[in-house]
Amino acid sequence: MKLLEQIRNRQIGRRDFLKGSLAATVSLAGVSLAGCRDAGNLTTTAGSSETGTAAAKTSSLAEGDVSTEASAGQEAAFEDPDKGGTWITAACWHNCGGRCLNKALVADGVVVRQKTDDTHEDTPDFPQQRGCLRGRSQRKQVFGADRLKYPMKRKSWQPGGGANAHGEMRGRDEWERISWDEAADYIAGEMKRIKEAYGNRAIFIPKGDEIMRTAALFGGYCGYWNTNSFGSWAFTPRTVGFFLDAFDQTVNDRLDMRNCETIVMLSMNPAWSAQGSSSWHYMQAKKAGAKFIAIDPYYNETYSLLEADWIPVRPCTDTAFLLSLAYVLITEDDPEKNPLIDWDFLNRCTIGFDEAHMPEGEDPKGNFKDYVLGTYDGVPKTPEWAEELTGAAPGKVRELAEAMGKDHRVAFYAGMASGRTRNSDNLPQLIMTIGAMTGHMGKSGHMTGSTMHATSGNGGPALVKVGGSGLPAIANPVDDCINANQIWDAILTGKYNWTGSGGTHADNQYMRGEEREIDIRMIYQGAFAMLQTNDGMAKGIEATRKVDFVVSNAQFLTTNAKYSDIVLPVVTEWEKIGGFMGGNLRHTGNREMLITYSQVTKPMYECKSDQEIAMLIAEKLGIDPKEVYPFDYTQQYFNTMATCQVIREDGEGYENLVSVTADEIRELGVEGEPQEGRISMTEFREKGIYQVERKEGDPYGYIAYEKFREDPEANPLASSESGKLEIYSKKLADRINSMGYSTIKPIPTYIEVQGGYSQTFKDWEKKEKGEYPFQITNPHYLRRSHTVFDNVTWMREAYENPVFLNASDAKERKIAEGDTVLITTPYGKTLRNAFLTERYMPGVIGLPHGAWVDVDEETGIDRAGADNYISGQLPQGAGISGFNTNIGNIEKYTGEPLGRDVDVPQRIPVKE
Repeated sequence: MKLLEQIRNRQIGRRDFLKGSLAATVSLAGVSLAGCRDAGNLTTTAGSSETGTAAAKTSSLAEGDVSTEASAGQEAAFEDPDKGGTWITAACWHNCGGRCLNKALVADGVVVRQKTDDTHEDTPDFPQQRGCLRGRSQRKQVFGADRLKYPMKRKSWQPGGGANAHGEMRGRDEWERISWDEAADYIAGEMKRIKEAYGNRAIFIPKGDEIMRTAALFGGYCGYWNTNSFGSWAFTPRTVGFFLDAFDQTVNDRLDMRNCETIVMLSMNPAWSAQGSSSWHYMQAKKAGAKFIAIDPYYNETYSLLEADWIPVRPCTDTAFLLSLAYVLITEDDPEKNPLIDWDFLNRCTIGFDEAHMPEGEDPKGNFKDYVLGTYDGVPKTPEWAEELTGAAPGKVRELAEAMGKDHRVAFYAGMASGRTRNSDNLPQLIMTIGAMTGHMGKSGHMTGSTMHATSGNGGPALVKVGGSGLPAIANPVDDCINANQIWDAILTGKYNWTGSGGTHADNQYMRGEEREIDIRMIYQGAFAMLQTNDGMAKGIEATRKVDFVVSNAQFLTTNAKYSDIVLPVVTEWEKIGGFMGGNLRHTGNREMLITYSQVTKPMYECKSDQEIAMLIAEKLGIDPKEVYPFDYTQQYFNTMATCQVIREDGEGYENLVSVTADEIRELGVEGEPQEGRISMTEFREKGIYQVERKEGDPYGYIAYEKFREDPEANPLASSESGKLEIYSKKLADRINSMGYSTIKPIPTYIEVQGGYSQTFKDWEKKEKGEYPFQITNPHYLRRSHTVFDNVTWMREAYENPVFLNASDAKERKIAEGDTVLITTPYGKTLRNAFLTERYMPGVIGLPHGAWVDVDEETGIDRAGADNYISGQLPQGAGISGFNTNIGNIEKYTGEPLGRDVDVPQRIPVKE
């Protein structure tokens, strides 16, 4: 069987695949791993001379130029892991939705194998936290030939701003090696110059807690906010009552999912975008008898796995579809013969559904029911009305209404891809409304809500909670904070719409829209692939080339780093003393487990941690590093470990998770007190995981909205003004409308989507298609975790990253399987090889999210299939990023065809 076929068949962990990579791993990592510690040794030697020597010895190696020699210990451990080496819990830290257990076998200082969770028997109730291909390729990141080894400066950049910057050369220039001292001097010098000439507002830092602490002490910086992966789910649920402490707590836990008769999935694909055990949990519900229904433009791997019935619905038309569903529920409900609506729940627990339940002082005609029926606007929202927009057959809508009737046990799940669309601010409110109408809330086997990422299909509060580092917060004195959809225009035009200084989830945000002038001169990208993952990358490159100075902390020459002036190499999680994944860290693990990982290797080459970098720059700015970080990372790690909590065995309250002894405190070299807990610190670190065992009838189950449903007056919702589910929400409309982007009504209504289906036509009435006749979506893709892993050759070979195109559309355009195609939108052009399928609706293109852009500077065409290079910035409603809202054209490319991505050279900036 060929290697690629093995990978596709998920045999990647077998020895015949790993054998071929052993020599390269030894040669690339062996010297710099010479001082590797086992799990019991907690010391680190960041920046040691030994590490620097190792960097010099290995920096010229590339994958085609490696030694094939391995030590006897390495060979023995590789052949039989029981005969040599030490298994260390290694971080699998990227934002994939899994946060699984990852183990590295280290022999004579070299990682020779990886494995996943084998700490207990794998059962449906007590599943192992098993890793995927990305986690198993993690060592190709840590020890990759393309790791950044030392600080670098773009050759033509010089301090001082203006013509000295040669900003037009960003992304084109060559690099030169500099020392850490030189790098810090450049950065501190420019920060001082820019602050003196333009003020702290001219320093823009989108993400990076570490450098933000330094910058805040230096007088502040201009911030950034976005709706991220949440889209319209970021704000709307928190205002209308559709939020219970966390997004994932509006649905019941995974064991209760097995009590459902029907599970409706809207815009979901956990098999690709929620790694870990999510798909396994849905399979248990299927085995228990649940039927699945999929609402999506793409019959994806999840729906195929679950044998779901498919209702094809065009992108960005979910609101029209659900309004037509509401119409059927209203008009075909018969309490005696065909009970579809749960009137008891609707009347007691919601406001705004009908005239009788409108909030006091509001126009009774503004109720939801009359809008759906067309009582006042003359447009009944029938399935036939919606079909023109959605493409969904009216019969399918009526079948769905019957399946979702109140007497059936139904889960109505929505992935957040539905909210990553423009003009969708009312969509979460509408999904809530459908759930309230049918009464699928607050009971076993009944649930409605968003579910995504590591918590997909498994709602409820964390059973294991990660602790806190104990670091004091440092406030930013500057209140400027720019929405993701305006940042490039703000840099280019000097103007933006200020909506408040809080983040997207702050209750005091969205108070007003105030136009402000701003003159951004410096961008410091401490974390977060902003240029790569933000809407409007082509404009972003233009904006990045305009400013005086750009700095990036990076492990590779990412898109952020490629378009910078100074690049600082940072360590990976494998090079840190340790850390945590899971617990109550937002979207970093399921509710039942907490992973603690340990150091696998000393810091590679000249790499430093983000905290070390922040303190180094602080010192150059004249700030005491102790003000930035009063205590070191080891103390932070211990504080976090010691304050982890686990639910009590009776399910009532929490207790210490970790026992700590005086000897362990002494060995770690930290301050602290011994304590009793569920598991010793030594055992926790050796196992790498603590997981609460689940079983039917245990005290850890969760039914969302249960107490609220029983008595809404005694248990009001904290996330709405009325304490009830607000089908009519004046506060939602007022706050969004005041931001100045676009307006909504207090009830869910259909709004024409900017860049949506109707705009693929030059004449909507005559149904004549325009210049951009296709809709484009950006599905998450197994090759990457967002943008991470796109540089890993194993993943590039396993997943080819095509563009998905309906076979009938391809036939009309004479496009064959594997042809290189040109995708053109109003914002840019990109190339991909075509993959033909019947699983995408006609008229819809699927371009996977996260490929690292590769622009041909002569033509302006991207050759990597970077989704955001062909998207645009157009803030709507609550500043939503419309990642899944795009229109374009696709045609056979007449230039040189693309080869395989795996054959494209890695970005190695300086060849030695």
